[in-house]
Amino acid sequence: MNGNPGRPRLLRELNDRAAVELLASSGALTRGQVSELTGLSKVTANHVVSRLEERGLVVKVGEQDGGRGPSAALYGLNPASGYVIAVEVYLDTTTAVLADITGRVLAETTVPTDVTADPAEAVHAIVTELAQAARIDVAQVQVCVIGLPGVIDPVTSHIHFCYDMPAWCGDVIDGLRQRLRLPVTIDNDVNLAAMAERALGAASDVRNFVLVWIGRGPGSAVMVGDQLLRGTVGAAGELGWMPVPGAPVSDGGFDRDRHEVGAAFQALVGWRAVRELAEKHGIAAGSAARSVAAAAADAAAGGAAGAAFLDELARRIALGVASICAVLDPELVVLGSHVGSAGGDELAGRVQRAVGRMCLARPRVVASTITDRPVVRGALRIGVEQARERVFSDAL
Repeated sequence: MNGNPGRPRLLRELNDRAAVELLASSGALTRGQVSELTGLSKVTANHVVSRLEERGLVVKVGEQDGGRGPSAALYGLNPASGYVIAVEVYLDTTTAVLADITGRVLAETTVPTDVTADPAEAVHAIVTELAQAARIDVAQVQVCVIGLPGVIDPVTSHIHFCYDMPAWCGDVIDGLRQRLRLPVTIDNDVNLAAMAERALGAASDVRNFVLVWIGRGPGSAVMVGDQLLRGTVGAAGELGWMPVPGAPVSDGGFDRDRHEVGAAFQALVGWRAVRELAEKHGIAAGSAARSVAAAAADAAAGGAAGAAFLDELARRIALGVASICAVLDPELVVLGSHVGSAGGDELAGRVQRAVGRMCLARPRVVASTITDRPVVRGALRIGVEQARERVFSDAL
């Protein structure tokens, strides 16, 4: 008599999950490759792939040329087994994409943000639009991940503070889940950008790094291993309020008329401050990012004005970076957002040298390589992982 009747079932589940995770990370494979890469016998691998195919989790996606022998069928995750929606909410616009469980984007949209609208209704309208554009049933969407510039409680998901969008403050997560009838995750925009940087960008090969975001208000995200440091109430990384030399200390408030803290680190490196500094050096080009790009091009060509502007901007950014590094001593600092990317090596190199003069830490400083919607890409990555877990757990 079998003294442990649950063991064969557990082994099947473990084998099935190993194969699913392999296909998710490696793409289409033959049955032989599944056997080789999982360590399962060929017979067991054949059974595993057949079970997954019967459950609709994998499908035949093509054939691999067998040379002189017969071609082998290639199997991959079934894209139709689940879908995910990633949303990025900002003051002016809201951008969203719908992707299948493999991460392939099927539909996207950008709409003006109505800061007075009920978040649940606004996101529901976007979800409906994307589902119609992708020609899928909304019920097939597994999860929705939303990124926005705010302080989100890591335990309750309540939004303690949100730049310029008071309708999003408070307990909006329950309303979103009830209206959408699916799991919803809300996270800080810079945290999601850091997730993208870790998986796809400059931080893919380091153990720990800091992403410094020079946006309307400066922010940061700290990753140690694969873990984000969020803080007790989710306020970790809110650099706009960080006291630094050369700027008045914040009283903890926020000037909604000027859309800024009006003091502390934001007074030195916020978009308004960057534009004013550019104008002072005669390099103003409209937005902060365009001004930085123009200065970087000028400096690279030997221009004195561009170099002087970048020197001062780098010194200001380094004040905040050095404060972080004195506590965390990270391997890498990534300058993100449009401003960080626009500055490229010209700005990053100056920040690295300035930080080295201010503290004992010696992090490498680089510009972000993810210039296309890093927040959406981070949200999408989290959403795909969550959707796969839901689909696979239900099926397995």
